[in-house]
Amino acid sequence: MEFTAKQIAEFVGGRVEGNENATVYTFAKIEEGTPGALSFLSNPKYTHYLYETKSSVALINEDVELEKPVDVTLVRVKNAYESVARLLQLYESMKPAKKGIDALASISPSAKIGQDVFIGAFAVIGDGAVIGDGTQIYPHTVIGDGVTIGAKCVLYPNVTVYQGCKLGNNVTIHAGSIIGADGFGFAPNTEGYMKIPQIGIVIIEDDVEIGANTCVDRSTMGQTVIHKGVKLDNLIQVAHNCEIGENTVMSAQVGLAGSTKIGSWCMVGGQAGFSGHIQVADKTFVGAQCGVISNTKGDGQQLIGSPAMDTKVFFKAKALYAKLPDMYRQIAQLQREIEELKNSKS
Repeated sequence: MEFTAKQIAEFVGGRVEGNENATVYTFAKIEEGTPGALSFLSNPKYTHYLYETKSSVALINEDVELEKPVDVTLVRVKNAYESVARLLQLYESMKPAKKGIDALASISPSAKIGQDVFIGAFAVIGDGAVIGDGTQIYPHTVIGDGVTIGAKCVLYPNVTVYQGCKLGNNVTIHAGSIIGADGFGFAPNTEGYMKIPQIGIVIIEDDVEIGANTCVDRSTMGQTVIHKGVKLDNLIQVAHNCEIGENTVMSAQVGLAGSTKIGSWCMVGGQAGFSGHIQVADKTFVGAQCGVISNTKGDGQQLIGSPAMDTKVFFKAKALYAKLPDMYRQIAQLQREIEELKNSKS
């Protein structure tokens, strides 16, 4: 399906510079543009590609100033990254959704399957499970007994949802992820470690997306909760009884120890780690490889380093760290001079 620059501008609330009848039918990175492609520019590092791209239309921010003429038709918007995301969502929504149940799927007679559901080959749906309308269950995915999954969810191949867990509407879980495995609970005794049964569940609310090979453990008692709008990257560990607030995003390899409470609208960089039984306030920014070991102070705090500290304090300390060898030599010299003065007076 083709769209004109004018139609794109109307959809995203932008303004056309150039040929408003220029048509596109695909997407391309601005440095790899081809005729008929729509590209975007949001990172200033890529501005030079704007003058040489072969794409037919490019989305750019309103405040971008051109240094020379361009061949590509421009659509100026407030936020190019957000606008291309909306267009990609539109593009995806036009693809026909998978429907139908493969003959090789295993579905319990007591399971309840909604309308327009897709269940792929070798998928397993357990006793009493409920699958909402329009949900897609890809091959080799296992839905445990008593699991509830809402409408328009997508569970890609080899996802496992353990017994009793609950997923809301419009939840996407990528391949290999595990929802509801036992939390890591063992009590030491004279013979070793006694397993503590994990009898709680995982609740995932609406509009959550979870990347590949991520694990969200069931609670010891009660619930592990991923609230509405949360986006988790690949290879993340969410331990038992954790809670992640609405619209928080986490990059790959983040680890949450048990009973960690993360607020809403937080941003967490890759490989950050959280100690158990702490609370992170709303809108906290946690840098990559940060180690958070205690409660955070308040909304909007920016943390970096391990153990985590305010970014201003961290960079001051980092500047001093580079000077430590010289400072050590100076202190050693001062100690020698002090000793010489003492010896001269004795």
